[in-house]
Amino acid sequence: MNRFVKAAVAATMTFAFSNVAVAQVTEEDLANDQATPGDILTNGMGRNLQRYSPMETLNKDNVENLVPAWAFSLGGEKQRGQETQPLVHDGVMYITGSYSRLYAIDLKTGKELWQFDARLPEGILPCCDVINRGGAIYGDKIYFGTLDARIVALDLKTGDTVWNKKIANYKEGYSYTAAPLIVNGLVITGNSGGEFGIVGAVQARDAETGDLVWERPVIEGHMGMLNGEESTMTGTLNATWPGDMWKTGGGATWLGGSYDKDTDTLVFGTGNPAPWNSHLRNAGTPTEGNTGDNLYAASRLGIDPATGEIKWHFQTTPREGWDFDGVNEVVAYTDRSGNQRFATADRNGYFYVLNREDGAFVSASPFVENISWADGIDENGRPIFVEDNRPGNPLEADKGEMVFAVPSFLGGKNWMPMAYSGRTGNFYVPSNEWGMDIWNEPISYKKGAAYLGAGFTIKPIFEDHIGSLKAIDPDTGEIKWNYKNDAPLWGGVMTTGGGLVFFGTPEGEFIALDDETGEKLWSFQTGSGIVGQPVTYELDGEQYVSIISGWGGAVPLWGGEVAKKVNYLNQGGTLWTFKLPKQLASAN
Repeated sequence: MNRFVKAAVAATMTFAFSNVAVAQVTEEDLANDQATPGDILTNGMGRNLQRYSPMETLNKDNVENLVPAWAFSLGGEKQRGQETQPLVHDGVMYITGSYSRLYAIDLKTGKELWQFDARLPEGILPCCDVINRGGAIYGDKIYFGTLDARIVALDLKTGDTVWNKKIANYKEGYSYTAAPLIVNGLVITGNSGGEFGIVGAVQARDAETGDLVWERPVIEGHMGMLNGEESTMTGTLNATWPGDMWKTGGGATWLGGSYDKDTDTLVFGTGNPAPWNSHLRNAGTPTEGNTGDNLYAASRLGIDPATGEIKWHFQTTPREGWDFDGVNEVVAYTDRSGNQRFATADRNGYFYVLNREDGAFVSASPFVENISWADGIDENGRPIFVEDNRPGNPLEADKGEMVFAVPSFLGGKNWMPMAYSGRTGNFYVPSNEWGMDIWNEPISYKKGAAYLGAGFTIKPIFEDHIGSLKAIDPDTGEIKWNYKNDAPLWGGVMTTGGGLVFFGTPEGEFIALDDETGEKLWSFQTGSGIVGQPVTYELDGEQYVSIISGWGGAVPLWGGEVAKKVNYLNQGGTLWTFKLPKQLASAN
């Protein structure tokens, strides 16, 4: 019996739509996604995740003329955090919603064409709200993941299920919230569940059939799979993990990955090692022959898309002990000197630049203030730890010594994607200035139960702001400007060739800033907090901008004192679409 159902109300809407032939999406289309203004086929507006549109019709001089074109409500009672990035293809917009829903919407009118609701089982274990961050389009299908750790392929025109496959067992704590990545006919997915002692992995499936082609666990000691057979071990058994700790080692690949076509490399980030208590992983006092780094958690991995073999790794936080996941997106770009680079703004508060050929360390600089867990990054890219700021070993006590650490475990930057501007050469990083009291506790693994071994309380460190959108020069690490926001920032950023930086706030404002100065040029109140990802596209010669509004995500669930700043917010679920009318495109 099919585990998924579409909303019955959509059945009559799809008939006329389904009789129209779909324009097939090819690998070439995906490769050129950033350069084609009429569609958005990939998360990140291009598989390099730059979130940059070269369109210049909408610009600094006329953005004040941007007006609402239509709004679409996700409806029902399932209004939780809305973190999706819209996709656009062949006159239709596709968005995902909380509780694993997917909608097809007429691009011109905002009318619903069809809706798909996953039939979620009882007992799902999502960590940080029941969100979904979007889909991926290839061929005549759209792909997205569900909270019970499945990947689904739907017909673009009808929403009918073509195939659905299990990524992992949700009863063990696995889930899936990221947008899939498609490369050379393979659907690439990670997994979520890092707080449950799961094992992070990357999987590749045949886009037509859903059959598993390869799987690469990211924690040392686990065996990979290629074409139905064991391939190679990840890392070297017990090189950096003691005893059997690697078997429940964490490292969830929960934010998904990027693809660098120039080097034919998938780049995935990996989450925290499990448990949080680093002393239980023997990381505080490495044994002879064991470095204690806990590879490949809190790392970035370069992976061969054809085989799943790891080409290179870079670990941002070895022997991690503060929940500084290394999943933050890795963006491919070319610097001002013509060097091929990757950039990533880590949860640990440092902005890293790596070489695209081999992932080698180039530079690192702090992008948030008052970092306390490290004194900096050395010439090899390793942190210079402040050991007194590592949560203490509980030994036989109820808890170890508490420390105040900056940033908090929600990170200098969390999931919310930054953007790169091909116009300025700068990155625009949504960050948060906060710290935490954190302590370690004894813990033992139990399947399907939280596996932390730590307690925490998040606190703001400045009176006038927590959120901070920063323009960063990747060549120097210099912060060019800083736009402060009272509440934490938790949504994505987009840049344009017209010199604009778009993002939203928990207070509900959708904002456009000047990319060179940070000056606010335009804003619109959406009615609920924004934790979604903006996009822009062209239709009939006019430029449009879309963003989803709907407060939620991890902050209201985990934020403690910080969450109280925005506890007055109503939850929502509205997709807002704006346009610059032709007659106002040249108006100042």
